[in-house]
Amino acid sequence: MHSTSVRIDSVTHDELKRLSGALGLTVGQTVTAAVRSLRQDRMGQQLRTPLTDDEAAWLDADLG
Repeated sequence: MHSTSVRIDSVTHDELKRLSGALGLTVGQTVTAAVRSLRQDRMGQQLRTPLTDDEAAWLDADLG
């Protein structure tokens, strides 16, 4: 697997190590889980956004 480095401050790194230990994951696995969680939160926010009139009309369209 290809890997790379990301610069973070020491306070964040210490918290990441503590969180990884509490979760029983590696630091890399914890970062992966955090990125996935952020992505899911963003999708949830987008899904909570009211539909535009065009989107509602498309969803209500008669297909028959």
